[in-house]
Amino acid sequence: MTELSSQKVSFGEKVGYSLGDVAANLVFQIMMIFQLKFYTDVFGLEGAVAGSVFLIACLFGAFFDPLVGVICDRTTTRWGKYRPWVLWTALPFCVFYILAFYNPGIEEKGLVALYATVSYILLIVLYAFNSIPYSSLGGVMTGNIKERTSINAIRFIAVSLAQFFVQGLTLPLVNKFSGEERNMQQGWTTTITLFALVAFVFLVITFLSTRERIQPPPTQQKNLREDIHSTISSIPWRCMFVLVLFIFITSSMWGTSMNFYFQHDIDQQSLYDFLGKLGLTDPHHEKTGLWTVILGSFHLIAYSPSDAYFIGFSLFNMTNAVVQLLGIMFLSQYLANKYGKKQTYMVCLTLTAIFTAMFYLPSPVDVSFIFGLCIFKSLAYASCVPLLWAMIGDVADHVEYVNHRRATGFCFSGISFALKAGLGLGGALAGLILSCFGYESGQISVQSSSAMEGIRLVSSIVPAILFGIGVIVLLFYPITKTYNENMQAELYARRRTESS
Repeated sequence: MTELSSQKVSFGEKVGYSLGDVAANLVFQIMMIFQLKFYTDVFGLEGAVAGSVFLIACLFGAFFDPLVGVICDRTTTRWGKYRPWVLWTALPFCVFYILAFYNPGIEEKGLVALYATVSYILLIVLYAFNSIPYSSLGGVMTGNIKERTSINAIRFIAVSLAQFFVQGLTLPLVNKFSGEERNMQQGWTTTITLFALVAFVFLVITFLSTRERIQPPPTQQKNLREDIHSTISSIPWRCMFVLVLFIFITSSMWGTSMNFYFQHDIDQQSLYDFLGKLGLTDPHHEKTGLWTVILGSFHLIAYSPSDAYFIGFSLFNMTNAVVQLLGIMFLSQYLANKYGKKQTYMVCLTLTAIFTAMFYLPSPVDVSFIFGLCIFKSLAYASCVPLLWAMIGDVADHVEYVNHRRATGFCFSGISFALKAGLGLGGALAGLILSCFGYESGQISVQSSSAMEGIRLVSSIVPAILFGIGVIVLLFYPITKTYNENMQAELYARRRTESS
C-alpha cells in the first residue's frame, strides 16, 4: 500500500487534465441546457420534432461509442492509448460544434430538421472520439484511490467554473451578439464560435500536460470478445450503466426544462423586481461605475422586464454553478474519503431528488423560493458530480481485478453509451411532454395553461422520480469503501509482480 500511495500526480497535471473537461463542457452544457430550446425557438422546429432530432442523434452516437472504446484500447503510440485522441480530434470536434448551431440559409422545416439531425450526429460522433479517450485517460493516470478522487475533484471544480460561464453567460452573449436587429441566429453563431476557439486551446493543453501510468497486464492478449464479456458481465459496470442512463435522462430533461420554466412559468415582473434587489436593473440607464460597465458588457443589466428572462435564468445557472463548485471543493472528497463513494452518492442523490420535486411548489411570483431551492439542490448534487466518474474508474479496476483483463476504453465507452442515450432520451422526453401539453414553438411569449403545467412537471416531479430510480440502482452497486481499498492494494501488488 506504501508503493501505491507513492503513485502521485502533480497539481499541474491535474489542472491540465481538468481543462479537457472544461473544453467538453463548453459543448456539453450547451447541448444539455440550450439545444432543445435552440431547435424550437431559433430553428423553429416543433417540440416533438426537436426532441426526435435529439433522440436520433444521441442514440446514433451512443451506438458508436463502444466502437470508439475498442479503437482506443487498441491504439498504440509513444504518447499512450488515449492521450493522442484528445489532440487528433480537437479541431474537427470544434468545427462540427459550430456547424450544429448554424443554419446555412435553409427555410423549409423538413430540410431544417434534416440538417439539424445530420449536423448533430456529426457533433455527437466527434464528441465520442474526444470524450471517451479523455475519460479513459483519467482512469489510467494513477491507481491510487485518493489521487483518483483528487483528480476528479479538481476536474469538476474546473467543470463547475465552465458551467458558471457557459450557463451564466450564453444567453447574455447571444443577446449581445444578435445586435440591434435581434438576429438570434447571428448571436448564437458568434457565441458558439467563441466557445469553440477556447475549447480547442484547452484540449491541446490537456494533451501536452498529462501522462498515462497504468497499462494493461503485459501478458494480456488482444481479444475483443473477452473484453466485451468481462466488462458487460461485471455487476458494478451494469449498475453504473443504468445509473448513468437515468442520471443523464434526468439532467438533460431538467436542464432543458428550466430554460422554459424561467421564460414562461415565472412572472417576469417579479423576476425583474428580484433582480432589482440585487442591483442588476437600470430602468433609467443612469448607473455608472466599473462594475456596471463589466456587467453591461456581458448584458447582465436588465433595463426592463423584457430582459428579465435572459438575465434571471443566467443568474440561476450561475448560482447553481457557484454552489456546486463550493460543494465539490469542500464536501465531495471529504465525504468520499470518510464514508466511501457509494454511501455518499446515495445520500446526496436522495436529497437531490427531494429538492428537485419541490420545484413544483413555487407560484410564478415566488422567485426567492425558486432561487433558494436552487441553492439546496445544487449543494446536495455537488458531491455526485466528481464521484460518478471516480466510481467508473473503480469499475474499470474491478473488471481487471476479477478477470485479469483491462479494457478501460471499452468500459468508459459503454458508460458513455448510457450517457448519450440518456441525453437523447431526456431531451426527447422533455420535447414530447411539452408537445403533448400544447407548447407552441417559435418566439411565442404566452403559452396555454396546459403548456405551463407540462413545463412545471418536466422541471420537478418527472426528473425527481428518475433521480429516485438512480438511488435504487445504487443499492446493488457492490464496491464499498473497504472493498475498494483491498482491491486497489491487490491490483497494485499484482501489477508489480507481472511487470517484474
